[in-house]
Amino acid sequence: MTNDGFTLVLLGLLALTLVWIAVVDLRTLTISNRVNLAIALAAPLYWWSAGVAFWPDGGIRVGVAVAVFLLFAIAFYVGAMGGGDVKLAAALALWFPPAATLLLVVLTSLAGGVLTLIVMGTHRACKKEGRPEVPYGVAIAFGGLWLLAQRFLNHFA
Repeated sequence: MTNDGFTLVLLGLLALTLVWIAVVDLRTLTISNRVNLAIALAAPLYWWSAGVAFWPDGGIRVGVAVAVFLLFAIAFYVGAMGGGDVKLAAALALWFPPAATLLLVVLTSLAGGVLTLIVMGTHRACKKEGRPEVPYGVAIAFGGLWLLAQRFLNHFA
């Protein structure tokens, strides 16, 4: 089944949620488990609305999301990001096909690199002590918003 109006509402809610996550992560350096869970649980509703087959397509997306979780868990293990960031990336991966999820990881990494440079520069300029903390949820939200925007801005895809 495809329901374009409902699908657009779900994508719009996801976009608004990603913006909200970025703002909250900037302020508090936390991402709520409830928000991550809501994003993950809404993905099958999106699949149904957009006509994505639960098997095998949905199963593949779950497998890719697990791979994204494991990849980002390594970054968590080495102290490069928080647990909420890892869960957000995995939950967001459920919304996109595998190729787009790979692009999500690349865009997130690039945005995260730029964000890290900005945070480090600000940290040094303000002569703060200790290790700077990067709100990596901002980079993940950027990657997700970029992919969502492509649906409307890139008519060649």
